[in-house]
Amino acid sequence: MSLINYSSREINVKIVYYGPGLCGKTTNIQYIYNKVTPETKGKLITLATEMDRTLFFDFLPLELGKVKGFKTRFHLYTVPGQVYYDASRKLILRGVDGIVFVADSQTLRYDANIESLYNLHENLSEYKLKLEDIPFIIQYNKRDLPDTISVDDLQQELNPRAYPSYEAVATNGVGVFDTLKSVAKSVLRNLS
Repeated sequence: MSLINYSSREINVKIVYYGPGLCGKTTNIQYIYNKVTPETKGKLITLATEMDRTLFFDFLPLELGKVKGFKTRFHLYTVPGQVYYDASRKLILRGVDGIVFVADSQTLRYDANIESLYNLHENLSEYKLKLEDIPFIIQYNKRDLPDTISVDDLQQELNPRAYPSYEAVATNGVGVFDTLKSVAKSVLRNLS
């Protein structure tokens, strides 16, 4: 749940990027960090292993204007994609206000997407939450690679409820801000 600080007139919102390992969660956050103006962002914290994978989370406080006189600060996190960090995934989901599921469009990663989405449902249930209770966006990343699954097939398997979805190439920014704006608007609508 978002935290409202009345003395500083600030609303703190938590958005979590979730998905299988190496799908582009960290790449999304890094792209956003590199493109937003210095006065709207905090420090980007990345905890990685020697293999350059996110171990715990990326955290980027990002100011995106005011809501009813309150400054909004979006805290963007990524979860580790590897299954053996499930306890970290659960912990990062605590207090979540919005979720971006980053799906890897490569054919070889099809099962990993399904497994990660199933894991997201399981971990949300620990907090007695369901996807339909939270702003949820799906990003189909790596659309520029040669061996990708069609968006229609991805939609059918990963998005039967027709949540908002975006095609992306996070390495060059395609779809990155569209995804962020969509989840941010959904979260702000929930706050109203």
